[in-house]
Amino acid sequence: MQLTTDDFKKQLQQYIDFRGIDIVLHLKDGSYVELDKNRTMEGDVIIKNGREGIAASVHLEEIIKADFFAA
Repeated sequence: MQLTTDDFKKQLQQYIDFRGIDIVLHLKDGSYVELDKNRTMEGDVIIKNGREGIAASVHLEEIIKADFFAA
């Protein structure tokens, strides 16, 4: 099922806010980012926070797929 950008953003925001789910974002360049429970979404950017501050940031346009896992 293909989602529009707005639908994908809304759904992703819900999962980001729910801390019981781990998220893996697959990016257009072939890499992926694993988001643990310490994550936020600011506008169209997902931020993975680490001990030293921001560990990674990903813009929505870079994402081709998101996998969700119960933690």
